[in-house]
Amino acid sequence: MIQVNDKSFNEKIKEEVTDYWTSRAEIFNELKIQELNSDMRGRWLEELQKYLPARKGLKILDIGTGTGFFCFLLAAEGHDLTGIDLTEKMILEARKTSEILGIPAAFYVMDAEMPGFADESFDAIVTRNVAWTLPDLSKAYEKWHRLLKTGGVLVNFDGDYSREAEQQKLPENHAHAKITQEQWNAYEHLKTELRPISNPRPAWDVKLLKSAGFKEIILDEQVGDRIYSEINQFYNPTPIFTIAAKK
Repeated sequence: MIQVNDKSFNEKIKEEVTDYWTSRAEIFNELKIQELNSDMRGRWLEELQKYLPARKGLKILDIGTGTGFFCFLLAAEGHDLTGIDLTEKMILEARKTSEILGIPAAFYVMDAEMPGFADESFDAIVTRNVAWTLPDLSKAYEKWHRLLKTGGVLVNFDGDYSREAEQQKLPENHAHAKITQEQWNAYEHLKTELRPISNPRPAWDVKLLKSAGFKEIILDEQVGDRIYSEINQFYNPTPIFTIAAKK
């Protein structure tokens, strides 16, 4: 792994991520609403509940919330949700959807590596397909550890996307069918930039989490088989993992 501490490089990565997701925000939000109204809702909720404390009213931070999928899923279960995302357009879509669904959650434009909250603010942090895009994952995990209350839990769903195999053929109704060639090119370029500054995951995550002070780390590399048990419009062909850890 190449060590990169160049602020300008890190900012460049974040700008590329923001530009990519700004271009996809509206269509992405449509997909997430469909997902909330499908069998996927129950599958994701079941996976989350394996790790979250079994009580109502948890203060939960959704990092890289996108248009709010995890926020709406968990707020509907009686929890207090805050979602952050680097992309303003995503946050605007999340706020609109919150009003439409009548499910309250607070949404802010923030950098996942530097969330602007006081230490020990949350009972849980959840995140999905975000950590792989962070140019300084070690820094992020250290900050997330500080944000959790003692005994709090991080639940991270992700994949080693910068090392994923070539995309397989997907159904015509799949969400990626609407991605333009320009967007595909931007995604592939991002992968080539992130690959040299990371190690193979999730083994790398386990190491970084331990260094950040997390304990009771649980790794599940079969979660994708349960979530994506059939090839439909929501299917993710890249193997994903869950890594959960306590403060």
